[in-house]
Amino acid sequence: MFIQTLTKNKLFAVNTTAVLLVTGITFAPSASASEKGWRYWGYYQAAPGAKTWTAAMTGPTVDVADGAVEGWSFVFSSDDVPSIAPAIKPDFNAICGKVKADKDTKRVALVIDYGSTAYAPTGEKVQKGFTTCVRTAKTSQGIDVLGMAVKLRAAKSGLICGINGYPKKECGVEIATPSALKK
Repeated sequence: MFIQTLTKNKLFAVNTTAVLLVTGITFAPSASASEKGWRYWGYYQAAPGAKTWTAAMTGPTVDVADGAVEGWSFVFSSDDVPSIAPAIKPDFNAICGKVKADKDTKRVALVIDYGSTAYAPTGEKVQKGFTTCVRTAKTSQGIDVLGMAVKLRAAKSGLICGINGYPKKECGVEIATPSALKK
């Protein structure tokens, strides 16, 4: 009986210690979590018929269907500040409704949102966002759609650095969290 109680007490102590360690590490606020984040071009998608954006979990080297909407938004994000999807809604009919479908190509709506002055690179003016309808080959991927509509600047890794010259030089940089975004 004494050994069983001792074993149960040790097991309780070990489990409690493990829980405290895990929750202490998991829930301890990071001193730098709200101090810095990343500024970059975020990639979003809306499948045919969808009315909301979904953050893309892969890069733009993915197939897109006729009727899809591809979105790019210049964003800031950190552990405390989530990235923001394009402000322009993914409405395929509003963007591509006048472009007739045909059997040889697909139509993909494209939305470009240049983000906010709150996190714009110093000395650069935030451009006005826009939409366009891209008619492209059936085999085209998201990167092809983007490249047909805008001037791109990309890193060797494939990361999209600039769209139509914005930003001028940087590419996915770490910056201090803008005060306008702090809670």
